[in-house]
Amino acid sequence: MSNIVQGQTTVFKVNLLSGLENFAVGTAYTYKIALYTGNAILNNATTAYTTANEITGAGYTAGGKPLIITQVPVGDTNSNTAYISFAPVVWTSASFTTRCALIYNSTTNAAVAVLDFGSDKTNTSAGTFTVTFPTPTATNAIIRIS
Repeated sequence: MSNIVQGQTTVFKVNLLSGLENFAVGTAYTYKIALYTGNAILNNATTAYTTANEITGAGYTAGGKPLIITQVPVGDTNSNTAYISFAPVVWTSASFTTRCALIYNSTTNAAVAVLDFGSDKTNTSAGTFTVTFPTPTATNAIIRIS
């Protein structure tokens, strides 16, 4: 069994029901994406951002980068699903290897979602490393509730 399991975290779902997450325009919360090695233990039970097994390397700073919301919360009544999306996140002059990522609320450090890249992704040429999110739809968006 893998130590990395893609999906939304349980704490995120609890925080949503408790009114402790907000992706609306003008929110006081900042959401970030941090990158991790294949040794990370990230899954639905992950509760918070951690530095354990976070990557190191040229072009990367601990804590990751802020996410920019490109698709404000949308409700699709045909599928009974709500979703949001983010702009691609770019690391320049990057030389590192990563296997997965954690999206988290950096205001509270609460974990939101785990992204499994499926294998190690290595950038050794001090070039650009980009995480691109899927087209925001009720079936493709990374953050969706149905």
